[in-house]
Amino acid sequence: MNNVLTALKQHALSRPEAVALAEGKQHLTWQMLWQRVQQAAETLQQHQVQRLALAADNGIGWVVTDLACLLNGTVCVPVPPFFSEVQVNHLLAEAGVDGLLSPSLSTGVALGEIEGMALARVGSGVPPELPQDCQKITFTSGSTGNPKGVCLSAEHQQATASAIAEVISDVKGERHLCLLPLSTLLENIAGIYVPLLRGMCIEVSPMAQLGLNGSSSLDLPVMLQAISRIQPDSVILTPQILLGLVIAAERGWVPPASLTFIAVGGGRVSPELLLRATALGLPVYEGYGLSECGSVVSLNTPAARRAGSTGQPLPHCRVEIENDEVVVKGAAFLGYLGATGSSDDTVHTGDIGHLDKDNFLHITGRRKNLLISSFGRNISPEWPESELLQTGLFSHCVVAGDAKPFCVALCQLQPGVSKETVDNTIARINRELPDYARIKQWALLPENHLALGAWTANGRPRREVINQICKQQIEQLYTELKECEA
Repeated sequence: MNNVLTALKQHALSRPEAVALAEGKQHLTWQMLWQRVQQAAETLQQHQVQRLALAADNGIGWVVTDLACLLNGTVCVPVPPFFSEVQVNHLLAEAGVDGLLSPSLSTGVALGEIEGMALARVGSGVPPELPQDCQKITFTSGSTGNPKGVCLSAEHQQATASAIAEVISDVKGERHLCLLPLSTLLENIAGIYVPLLRGMCIEVSPMAQLGLNGSSSLDLPVMLQAISRIQPDSVILTPQILLGLVIAAERGWVPPASLTFIAVGGGRVSPELLLRATALGLPVYEGYGLSECGSVVSLNTPAARRAGSTGQPLPHCRVEIENDEVVVKGAAFLGYLGATGSSDDTVHTGDIGHLDKDNFLHITGRRKNLLISSFGRNISPEWPESELLQTGLFSHCVVAGDAKPFCVALCQLQPGVSKETVDNTIARINRELPDYARIKQWALLPENHLALGAWTANGRPRREVINQICKQQIEQLYTELKECEA
């Protein structure tokens, strides 16, 4: 039995009446949680479910089912709640799932229930082959239209969780609040498995009750009320959520005194934002990782912290720098769905960085054009750009949004195209895109942009040049929308 399940069983025996899992007024003790996990595992065995798509909101049922899959060896395929219908259908087909667990029966043949959710038989034909030992398939947020499925073993997941628990072993805490979707690998590993190993009570509430809608919409007052009410010791935040908490604290919101560890990751964090958080007394610790490495790779902690870094590598892996690229060894995934994994257990991250003399990792950029929003979503700018360009209304188009809450576009219009036509076209395209890839503001490119070296000979944008010459214009797009929403 893996160490996460071993810890769960030990807690159930040593302190059976202590609260392990809470969702609002509903509570499960350690004994009840272990019993419910075994019952869910028996149901999956009874119906011979080999690959389960878990399409549920945050809650007790999600946690019980995920642990039941771990106990059974069932391949768990979490379905991100912010995926578009097209992306969900791609996920189901690509993973070859034969079971679907969701709040209600929407497709397939009814098999029964797990934790009050409908279990259905789905899929047909011969499922695609998976790498040996694959126990979880976590899908990226989809930097292009079709997100990739990252195959992970149970051993890899528990190694990452154990490594995190080891480096924060001196951090005191009894209650962790899950603020990110549990389908996000970071919250799944660091927000469920790590607190479970540490014997902490885990608070799981539906996303709407925490002020989150989709992947990029935050109702800050609702989230602040939840944090103040629950009084957690630890939380995991994206940069955008951290920004909201910092602004609220600067305006008078008093964070709970219980907070001892705030981990922030999922995207680039502004050094200025971290300084503001520290000045407010928020115990914020930046980390770095990616799904292909089982989530967390490096993490600042109270015992080892350096401003401007993403912390020291976790003990279960090692980080090297090759030609300025961050390379992770010892914590490689099994492979993408439909492809083979790394035979030498190495992940070339595509991130540019360096290790200082004390082995703190500093991330300075990315080799590829990938944008990572301040909500931690990955977007390839070529994706929405291609949707815009194919309409024939634009001669040039560049999408920006790195470390921002949403995407904006700078465009050169074809002669005779009106602003109203552009607005209507972008609205139509946005309906076909997941929320994190939608264009919320746009502006015209400067008239002299073609003469400023902003484009290659074959018409490709030089993004660094464009971001520099249009820096004020891009910032103004975000300012204008904030003013409209105020």
